Amino acid sequence: MTDRTPHDQTPHDQTPDTWLTDAGFELPPQTDLRTDRAHPARIYDYLLGGKTNFPADREVGDRVLADWPGARAAATSARAVMHRMVHRLAETHGVRQFLDVGTGIPTTPNLHEVVQRVDPAGRVVYVDNDPIVLAHSRALLTSTPEGRTAYVEGDLRDPGKFLNDPAVAGTLDLRQPVALTLINIVHFLSDESAHPPVREILEALPSGSFLALTAGTSDVTSERIRQGSRRYAEAGVEVHARTRAEFTRFFEGLELDDPGVVLIDHWHPELGDGPLPGEETPAYGAVGRKP
Repeated sequence: MTDRTPHDQTPHDQTPDTWLTDAGFELPPQTDLRTDRAHPARIYDYLLGGKTNFPADREVGDRVLADWPGARAAATSARAVMHRMVHRLAETHGVRQFLDVGTGIPTTPNLHEVVQRVDPAGRVVYVDNDPIVLAHSRALLTSTPEGRTAYVEGDLRDPGKFLNDPAVAGTLDLRQPVALTLINIVHFLSDESAHPPVREILEALPSGSFLALTAGTSDVTSERIRQGSRRYAEAGVEVHARTRAEFTRFFEGLELDDPGVVLIDHWHPELGDGPLPGEETPAYGAVGRKP
């Protein structure tokens, strides 16, 4: 699968006095967009070929690519497995509600588009703490008339805040199963920062809900992962690559869906519509069901 930005988003190398978001929200002049510092979501956008990134992001991305030319293919694979997971959750498991935390900059197809191809009545809440994601949130709010989407400003490390946001209750029925999707986010958090909030969210969801998770690993291409982690660290971004056993800990108490914990290129590749990368993508993926 090839990802493109949903509409022509001109690179913003200079921050305007006021941002009028695609959703109609206005970011006040005092909003700190932190464009002078690299941000993981914008580096990822750059690696995917997007345009919502800044010189600081591109500098880190170029350093990563110099060490690992396959990083662009890996980023595309990481996005593609999300499409496959969401499609299987909707098509095979009948999930119609999704809570996507750490959404990142919109790329097409967005999660709700994948869901609503299966059932136009699907509902999705997107959560992110980057104001630039809000600035392009119109692409996340293009629901079908039968379904619904919402965008909530929030941080995975503080789930109580966004779980209590009225937009969540107004979009999702938390008495019915919800799929929590955490795509390429927990590897930016230590175990101490990631496990408690993930568990808190799962405890708030009813029986029959799912966790869909992907995260980087150093079990394969370990030297390139170390090099890439060093480039991120030089820009002030922590990366915590996990072993298979460490990744599997997130699924304690859950029933793993077939094929269990695997490298993402091996997670139901038959559901994709593009070629696999030439080398294995150093990230694990899995889906688990809450009993």
